[in-house]
Amino acid sequence: MCGIVGYIGRRPALPVIIDGLKRLEYRGYDSAGVAVTGNGRAGVTKTEGRIDALIAKLARAGAPQSTVGIGHTRWATHGRPSDANAHPHTDCSGQLAVVHNGVIENYLILRQGLEARGHKFRSETDTEVIAHLIEEHYNGDLVEAVRKVTPLLAGYYAFVVLRTDEPDRLVAVRRENPLIVGLGDDENFLASDIPAILRYTRRVVVLEDGDFVVVERSRVTVTDFAGNPVERRAMDIEWDAEAAEKGGFPHFMLKEIFEQPGCLKQTLAGRLVNGGPKGPSETGIIFDKGILDTEEVAALDRVFVTACGTAFHAGLVGKHLMEKLARLPVEADIASEFRYRDLLLSRGDLLVVVSQSGETLDTLAAQREAVRRGGRVVAITNVVGSSVAREADEVIYTRAGPEIAVCSTKAYTAQLLAFVLLATHMGVARGTYPADRAAEILHECRRLPELTERVLGGAPAMEELGERLAAWEDVFYIGRGLDYAVAMEGQLKLKEISYIHAEALAAGELKHGTLALIDKGVPVIALVTQPDLREKTISNVQVVKARGGHVIAVAVEGDDEIAGHADEVIYLPKTHPYLEPVLAAIPLQLIAYYAAVKRGCDVDKPRNLAKSVTVE
Repeated sequence: MCGIVGYIGRRPALPVIIDGLKRLEYRGYDSAGVAVTGNGRAGVTKTEGRIDALIAKLARAGAPQSTVGIGHTRWATHGRPSDANAHPHTDCSGQLAVVHNGVIENYLILRQGLEARGHKFRSETDTEVIAHLIEEHYNGDLVEAVRKVTPLLAGYYAFVVLRTDEPDRLVAVRRENPLIVGLGDDENFLASDIPAILRYTRRVVVLEDGDFVVVERSRVTVTDFAGNPVERRAMDIEWDAEAAEKGGFPHFMLKEIFEQPGCLKQTLAGRLVNGGPKGPSETGIIFDKGILDTEEVAALDRVFVTACGTAFHAGLVGKHLMEKLARLPVEADIASEFRYRDLLLSRGDLLVVVSQSGETLDTLAAQREAVRRGGRVVAITNVVGSSVAREADEVIYTRAGPEIAVCSTKAYTAQLLAFVLLATHMGVARGTYPADRAAEILHECRRLPELTERVLGGAPAMEELGERLAAWEDVFYIGRGLDYAVAMEGQLKLKEISYIHAEALAAGELKHGTLALIDKGVPVIALVTQPDLREKTISNVQVVKARGGHVIAVAVEGDDEIAGHADEVIYLPKTHPYLEPVLAAIPLQLIAYYAAVKRGCDVDKPRNLAKSVTVE
């Protein structure tokens, strides 16, 4: 997500770091900064905006020349994009600087303690607590100070530290966020991704979770957090620069599909209370700034959900979940329609708006109309500081990181998970969903990244299926309830990148007209993951089979009976039914991707489409 670059060696550090950050621009960012050793303080220069603005600021400031430094491009997660919130962050003395990717889940508690002990903070970020904690534990040895601090940090992170009076080393830690070491001739590099350093070396060590690394000019030492030596083999990178940006994947879309386990971890980070809910006063879920407390949720009369495209399909899942768990009437409407309705919306109503970019014009206009009529707004978005986020009463950030491919994948599954958390929170707070049953959902939320990895293991089978579907000009998707909402997203994925006509239907609607289009061999993807609607969906599958349709069922492991009704079955790991939509989305994404590749389509940039729709 964010970009990290570190350098120690024989040449000036700043040109190397700036070059590396530029090679990570494809990841997306809202601010940039660097720190180098020299003159008794960490020479920090940082700014909101693009790297070119940082270069101009460095030229004006006359930053100290040094052969040791770190740099960062930030995608905001804690605190809005600003100069103050940009990385690197320093301690009170200004001698130590830190760059960091990921989320420190317990940063608020840590910050409160540090402030009580006299530390002065300059930013809103979680990162700054790392600098002050290291300062507090520093006793002349940076390595030992970082080693003492690391166990205090909860969450998912990678960070790099320099201290100006120890200019012969950089110290770095990886916990579930990518970090690599580049090996050079009398120089070494650190980076969050391989493209940053390919100009200088192709010899790379990929760090693993739990690695603690000390990088010096002529030596790299890797241990675990406790200081026990760890052996990590170097590898030679043969990718070209373009392939390296994609992490070795042929397209950004496929890379982003495979990033979903990590994205879901980020969405959950710091939001689940250990042990789950204990009752209405504790829902087991913590949002960034306390969203909809018990009294506010109890006072709600209705909920409206509005969004566009993929985000709207996430909103349909959210509608079902809020109705089931919070027992509130929920309306979901496409934003371009919602904004022109004669809205019957009052002060007791809540509007949930969903937008990956936070700048979708129709969604933003619908939000403003709701506010004008007195409604309360919760935004689910991926971009801190976006218009949707700034103008909402409350925000749930999905933390999926930048999406490069026009076709949304990881942002969608992160939105689904955000809705699971919101609906569960509302249900417990209203007393309409028992705390023990909510705890079951949250337990399965913790398992979700691992289950997502298992689904991705089926990619070869999805490739074969997608290549077969590429020969068809019509594909149908059917489902009921939550499965129908996922079917709508599946068909959108297929048609927007492969240009195959695809249509999603509520399974019970087949017999009301569309069944006339089912002929021998026509592919029909049937989602059958919801136990309460399973038998009804199977009866619709039988109707398709009777007309000669080729049925590809998406079902849950253990449902052996479904194989007797379908031609093929894609099995998903068993989890709570309310989380199955997250897992079910992934094979549909893969099928669409491989069908598009087989047809020779431009997967990352499909015709006539744009990533952020800021026109009506």
